Amino acid sequence: MSLMIYDFEKPIAELEEKLSELQSLSEKTPETLAEIANLREKLLETKKNIYGNLTAWQRVQLARHIARPRSLDYINAIFTDWTELHGDRKFADDPAVVCGLAHFENIPVAVVGQQKGKDTRENLRRNFGMMHPEGYRKALRIMKLADKFSFPIIVFIDTPGAYPGIGAEERGQAEAIAYNIKEMFTLQVPIIVVIIGEGASGGALGVGLGDVVLMMENAWYCVISPEGCASILWRDRAMAPQSAEALKLTANDLLELKVIDEIIPEPLGGAHRDPEVAFQNVYKALSSHLQRLMQKSVDQLINERFKKYRQIGVFITRQDNSKNFSDKSALSAAAKKDEQSRG
Repeated sequence: MSLMIYDFEKPIAELEEKLSELQSLSEKTPETLAEIANLREKLLETKKNIYGNLTAWQRVQLARHIARPRSLDYINAIFTDWTELHGDRKFADDPAVVCGLAHFENIPVAVVGQQKGKDTRENLRRNFGMMHPEGYRKALRIMKLADKFSFPIIVFIDTPGAYPGIGAEERGQAEAIAYNIKEMFTLQVPIIVVIIGEGASGGALGVGLGDVVLMMENAWYCVISPEGCASILWRDRAMAPQSAEALKLTANDLLELKVIDEIIPEPLGGAHRDPEVAFQNVYKALSSHLQRLMQKSVDQLINERFKKYRQIGVFITRQDNSKNFSDKSALSAAAKKDEQSRG
């Protein structure tokens, strides 16, 4: 099955088509074989040039690719003994989020994953990965179950945002998200978050607070979608590429800002080009961080979790021009004083 191609990928698609035509020839002359070799080399060079210089908007497009692996794909590939649990015990089951218990390297874990569909019918059933209040309450129910039995929690983020419908608001959408964030700070087990696609607004943060936040190379994570930002600032959704650049929503931007802790590399062209490689890369990252986090005491885990999020967005302003804040010791002292003042 051929993959959906974006405009910036057309040069790659044209070379792949030519290469496929030559490879399908029943008889291959030395000249044909030489041309095939040249095309392969040119194709690889073109891929490296295009995918190595992606804009923020192009990464947003890759994160939304219909063939991109979903949470259940990662769960089925990485974990064993997966058992899904349903319902929030208050209102209903939300198909936009899958929750359950599994084993990771023989370690019992709880898994929460925002789930999009792979076609229109499934996307409608999964509500395009946009959770209702009952979805957040279901996720928290499973997290507290994990807390009770000392199971680490692993979360997969992939949502364009929480569902903004009237029914969701009537059932307490904002309260459900805020309550989840508050409660996740107090959980006494390791929490690892992996942003595998889209991570928009409180819809992502409502299940996305973790001791370690990992992010796929072509995912995006931000307080608002590029289209939403463009509609507010320019009243024109066509300005989404410009707003994507301004929002600093790519993995590289967020690692520099210390919002995330590590970038998980993807196959050349995106996770949908070679899902097995993507699964292996996520597995390695989870294994590395889970072993480290499980060695920490409960007090250390919670204290570091609080510190991690309180430091996001902290900056130092220079009020006295006579002070030399280029000195690292001065910066360190100022940062320590600021942290003490914040409690």
